[in-house]
Formats: sequence, structure tokens, C-alpha cells
Amino acid sequence: MNNTFSSFPELAGTRQSVRGYRPDPVPRELMDRCLEAARLAPSASNGQPWEFVVAADDTVRAKLVKASRFGPLKGNPFAAEAPVMVAVLETPGRRSTRWGGYLLGRNFPLMDLGMAVENFCLQAAAEGLGTCILGLFVAGEVRRALKLPISHRPRLLITVGWPAVEEVREKKRRLKDEMSRYIEGKGIVDAS
Repeated sequence: MNNTFSSFPELAGTRQSVRGYRPDPVPRELMDRCLEAARLAPSASNGQPWEFVVAADDTVRAKLVKASRFGPLKGNPFAAEAPVMVAVLETPGRRSTRWGGYLLGRNFPLMDLGMAVENFCLQAAAEGLGTCILGLFVAGEVRRALKLPISHRPRLLITVGWPAVEEVREKKRRLKDEMSRYIEGKGIVDAS
């Protein structure tokens, strides 16, 4: 199911964290479009310091689910319902970006991953798929499940599948004037 959106804000307003999935499989074609959207994300010095590992195999997916359900609260119980788990890995990227980030005290790869992951999730929403980005997981378990080299660091997991409930929840966000401000100048004019 490919949804049609009349504007980008409409698409952005549709993307939400889905915590309930139908068991139906996801067509590879849709996953490929999500990966293509992630691939097109910008990155510092075009370093593209990411790898997306798509796990639909029950054994590997179960290990990723287990990695996301640790501690006394056993968070993310819905992860087991998702037919697909995606591990987002930070890869070395460009040396110049790593040094520049170190000197400036900024982690450019994490910023880059954020942009790529949001592109992935927005494309998923455009396809009618639900996603939830998980940061709460045991990285060592993900590393072992995927047999990762030391240079690839698990940073996020994404659950992917068909939402069990089609309802789009109302977004509770600060108002635009509460989260932004202008320093007026001749670079911006009123459209009227």
C-alpha cells in the first residue's frame, strides 16, 4: 500500500512510533525503497558512516528482540510482533570527519545516522508501514547476533511492519514559536 500525501508536513505528521504490528510479511520492494531513502541522506563530508542490516529471519530477529528487552522493565515488548528488525550500525566513515568531529567535540556520525534513519522511517510511513526507533538495547547482544566486526557499532534498532492499528495519533509537540526564533534581516521576506 503506497499512501499519497499532498505535502511533506502531512507525511511527517503521519510518521509515528508504532508499538503494535500485524504478522503479515513486508514486501522486499518496500524495504528496498526505505533503504534507498536512507542511502540518499546527507552526511558530513559525504562519509555515509552507516550500514542497515535488515533481519527478517526468525532466529536472528529473535536475538535482536531479546537484545531490546533487558533489565527489570523488559522494555519494548512490542518488538517481538514486528516481522522485520533493522539494525543501524555506525561504520568508520571518513578519517577527516572523525578528526574534525574530535577537534570540535561533535559526533558527526551520530548526526548522520539520525538523518538516514529518519529518511528510512519517513519512506516507510509513505509506504503505509509502521516503524519504531529503539535506542534501548544491549549492543553486545546485537553485535553477537549479527557477527559484526569491531569497526561496526550498533547504534539503533528499528521495528518495521504493518501497523495493527491504522489510527494516526495526535502529535503532542511544543508550538513553533516555543521551539524556534528568528534573528531578523534581509535574508527573509514576508510572502505577502
